[in-house]
Amino acid sequence: MSTQSVATKKPKMVSHFPQSNTGKIWTKVKGVYLGPIIALIAFLSLWQLIPSLLGIKPFILPKPTDVLHAALTDWHLLWPAIQITVIESIIGFLLSATIGIFVSILLASSKVLEISIYPYAIILQTIPVVAVAPIIVIWFGAGFNAIVIISFLIGFFPVISNTLMGLNSVDKNMRELFTLYNASKWKKMWKLRIPFAMPYIMAGLKVSCTLSIVGAIVGEYVAGIGGGKGGLGYAITVAAIQLKTPYLFACGIAAALLGIGFYLLVSLIAHLMLRSWHESAMKVEK
Repeated sequence: MSTQSVATKKPKMVSHFPQSNTGKIWTKVKGVYLGPIIALIAFLSLWQLIPSLLGIKPFILPKPTDVLHAALTDWHLLWPAIQITVIESIIGFLLSATIGIFVSILLASSKVLEISIYPYAIILQTIPVVAVAPIIVIWFGAGFNAIVIISFLIGFFPVISNTLMGLNSVDKNMRELFTLYNASKWKKMWKLRIPFAMPYIMAGLKVSCTLSIVGAIVGEYVAGIGGGKGGLGYAITVAAIQLKTPYLFACGIAAALLGIGFYLLVSLIAHLMLRSWHESAMKVEK
């Protein structure tokens, strides 16, 4: 009888080390930001090559390096224009947010008011602002006041439409629960409908904050500077007249970056407000 030795296999020891915070950050950056960064580099490289390859003059299509040089050379003009546009946009946005939310609460509290007034808000949105801008200039004078009002008008409708949608979209069971406990109309509004509508409100504010910059620049086209210093819209107009195309591109890029910055700031505020209790922000956090 032959004895057969059976070799016992030792289990491999596998050690699992938790991923460091740096590794997590790099994984997130790689998954979310790496693609857009590569696309941006490719776009800028192509943009840099095309004018040279096709022999396009700088006053028609400047290279990114020309745009950067113009921004740095005329920074003493560009920076004050950015500041003025930021101030106009912030005031217009705050007016849009405050008045839009207030009007939405009033309309949501009364079906009669909503049916009577909301259609006029839609009509106001469909009218091109450029068409009513001369009237605004006549009423409020050229310059800062008219520009802020134009910025407000452009950013107003997204706030009122999103807020009203949120206030009217409360779950039926929750409304019945509040009715069961004899909650008053305004208690339902403050304790149920407004908290429920917060994601809708924030969505409207994200749209409105970018439109407020568009409104400020359009306002500067139409209303001018009124004897004061001009913002980005005025700078773009002057650069176009003088055929300073690289500086015109620099102003346009600055306006785009302002819009991105405003959007990211409002998105951050929305996330901080909603992250501890609302599902939409909690999913993003996970």
